[in-house]
Amino acid sequence: MSRRKFLKKGAAAGVGTVAAGTILSAPAIAKERIEVAMVSTWPRDFPGLGTGAQRFAKRLSDMSDGRIQVEYFAGGERVKPFDSFDEVASGNAQMYHGAEYYWKGKHPAFAYFTSVPFGLTYVEMNAWIRFGGGQQLWDELSSQFGIKGLMCGNTGVQMGGWFRKEINTADDLKGLKMRMPGLGGDVLAKLGASPVSLPGSQIYENLISGAIDATEWVGPWNDTFLKFFEAAKFYYYPGMHEPGAMLAVGINEKFWKGLSKSDQLMVEAASSMENDVMMSEYNANNGAYLAKLLSEQGVKLREFSDEIYDSFGEASDEVFEEVVNHSKLAKSVHESFVKARAEIGAWQNIADVSYLRQRNRVLGI
Repeated sequence: MSRRKFLKKGAAAGVGTVAAGTILSAPAIAKERIEVAMVSTWPRDFPGLGTGAQRFAKRLSDMSDGRIQVEYFAGGERVKPFDSFDEVASGNAQMYHGAEYYWKGKHPAFAYFTSVPFGLTYVEMNAWIRFGGGQQLWDELSSQFGIKGLMCGNTGVQMGGWFRKEINTADDLKGLKMRMPGLGGDVLAKLGASPVSLPGSQIYENLISGAIDATEWVGPWNDTFLKFFEAAKFYYYPGMHEPGAMLAVGINEKFWKGLSKSDQLMVEAASSMENDVMMSEYNANNGAYLAKLLSEQGVKLREFSDEIYDSFGEASDEVFEEVVNHSKLAKSVHESFVKARAEIGAWQNIADVSYLRQRNRVLGI
């Protein structure tokens, strides 16, 4: 082959290589912008609950470089707080942030995916949802209403509530009008109290006016901002009703299924991150705010007696029996929950609980 022919062939091959390289390195076609309306059950900028929901919305927008554009609406800005579920189920909005036990009137099994009396702690809840069949049961339940649910926050073990008077026996609960949603409210009803379900933004006015006699909300950090101490001075612990209250992002199922796999993973990642960040924030703040309530506001910290807790336990058994009798799915959710509580709880007792007991004994905490 002559030198001229060799160079010609080499040049042609080079052009082909460059052309192929150009095709391979060409930027991918930009994905279409996705608009998301997100409603919530929380007041705007409310510490922890509200700011956590807003943080999730911003994080999802930031993670997608603004391609997934989330417009956030606090409770009452677009729909009333407790109308968030229907707004998303209907497709009028694409996502909500709230507590699943708010929807127990639609199906009692929803309560398990926030918290139930004598339920799971944050650590146990994460294990059940991710590896104990909880997510699959949640999907089966939510799908009946056109919703896909994901973990998106937790407040940990909650306080037992604010009371105008001391609660020394279970009889002291009789006739008490107390704000407590979920199955915890049903337990109070079994003990002769009158449970009331109110969104956070309406609790203070009802407590200060005397429309309710007591309330639970979350814990010292959140409760300080709502100034419950102005109306009630007795602050009880621990809360039997919400030992690890998980928050959720609910997504319109049709919208969810229309997302690409990578976009679904992005939503899951943002949601899972907030699930961890919110719990960390509550743990970092609750102790300091409790100290302020006791030293600056004259709050009187009280622990529920064993007799009262035993009464809670007996009443919760009655409530669970009614839930199980509701439907086959409710029974499946309850049985899965009980299995997780027994197995994961037994390990936690040997691991975390035993360690904390000994550490705190040695250090005098």
